[in-house]
Amino acid sequence: MHLTQSLHRSVQRTPDEPATIFGDRVRSFAEHADRVARLSGALRSLGVSDGERVAILSLNSDRYAELLLAVPWADGVLNPVNIRWSPSEIVYSLAESETSILVVDDAFASMVPALVEGHPGLRTVIHAGDDVPPAGLLAYEDLVAGAAPMPDARRGGDAVAGIFYTGGTTGSPKGVMLTHTNLVTSALGGLATASMARPGGRFLHAAPMFHMADFTGWLMQSIVGGAHVAVPRFDPAGALSAIERHRVTTTLLVPTMVQLLVDHPERGAHDLTSLRTVIYAGAPVTEAVQRRAMAALPHAELVQVYGMTEVGGVTALTGDDHRRGERLGSAGRAMAHAEVRIVDDGGDEVPRGTVGEIAVRGSQVMAGYWAKPDETAATIRDGWLRTGDGARMDDEGYVFVVDRLKDMIISGGENVYSAEVENALGRHPAVATCAVIGVPDERWGERVHAVVVLNPGARATAGELRDHTRGLIAGYKAPRTIEFAESLPVSGAGKVLKRELRSRRPSGAVQAR
Repeated sequence: MHLTQSLHRSVQRTPDEPATIFGDRVRSFAEHADRVARLSGALRSLGVSDGERVAILSLNSDRYAELLLAVPWADGVLNPVNIRWSPSEIVYSLAESETSILVVDDAFASMVPALVEGHPGLRTVIHAGDDVPPAGLLAYEDLVAGAAPMPDARRGGDAVAGIFYTGGTTGSPKGVMLTHTNLVTSALGGLATASMARPGGRFLHAAPMFHMADFTGWLMQSIVGGAHVAVPRFDPAGALSAIERHRVTTTLLVPTMVQLLVDHPERGAHDLTSLRTVIYAGAPVTEAVQRRAMAALPHAELVQVYGMTEVGGVTALTGDDHRRGERLGSAGRAMAHAEVRIVDDGGDEVPRGTVGEIAVRGSQVMAGYWAKPDETAATIRDGWLRTGDGARMDDEGYVFVVDRLKDMIISGGENVYSAEVENALGRHPAVATCAVIGVPDERWGERVHAVVVLNPGARATAGELRDHTRGLIAGYKAPRTIEFAESLPVSGAGKVLKRELRSRRPSGAVQAR
């Protein structure tokens, strides 16, 4: 198994069909393959071989898609950089992974001096933008035009394909080493589980391409053949226009993006009938958002995927599951390639319906954390990767994620799982989105605190929201304090940063009695 084999297949089968679409720029598979081979030749001349890391700090583009193939083609290792990180966080990842070559686009070229100062080992920076390259940076298009195409190194199997850094939402980022076998296994498992990519289809990259979820979507579409449509970054109006203009068949979004897309006032003005699958992943979702999305996109199947960087996709709630509507609160069942169980601290499987930790086994499990053998050993035990996520499994194998185990709230001696409270709050018609955390409380140890974003023009009091929540879940789980905010802090992958919510003193919190 190797990442580049799908390109060889598409060139053989459909050389003149579109491979990448970025604005008005459309390139066929024959052109795509030629550019990948030439870019690989240029990378080889810059010293890329035998696992040399190449970092990509860029918004989504057709060039990003070229790099995802050119780096392994040259026998290198991908290092996609989180575009929401500060320079110091980026320096940390580049230095730890000993990355010496960086590719930046126009949006991040101004960061380069700080990155070079912070990581002197960064010997080469390539500018993959449309503006004039800043002094000292190599021009991407000049490298492609001036290099001879090189044969595919066919790096694959158990060789590391990429180092994907975790978001650092619960601590320092860790470099996850994923092999070609790991990545292809995840993609094939996704295709076997649900219609996550369609042969000859068009996949819209609106979620950030550095993220594992979108990367897996890119690989699934590449395997079955079809075009990659990219927009630089997500905005609902731009995504709606791209779907209509390019007749997009599949896209992957995080739940916050799904909500913004389906609630956009101009959604009804766009022809979205080409859209057949919307995959959503990367963060919890409320049942209210799921039902709004199903009503807004009746031609599309919704597929929810639960996973993490270390293992890719783990469980899926398929289109059929959404239509039945009986388990919208679940993350679905184990995907075709994954073995999943819920375990206690000792690693023994707990009875069905009991909350424990999600453990995963299979060929998609990471090779380990870069330069962190102790953390690798603590995470992978007896072949099972311990996710740190609390969940229960019902008698039919559906997994219900309740919280990060570290985020569980203990209030008055009772365990409260934030996902359950968030889902209850999210069912109030005035609530657009929310996050629930535990904050110190003299009487209860911790109290349940909610940060709520209301829908535009909607009104609700803290007391109304608490009464609504108490009608759906036990009273002790209902938020004791509620804070109204205009937005929630999110990571580059769209996950709510609860550590930021905890670190700031609740402002505007209203006691909900």
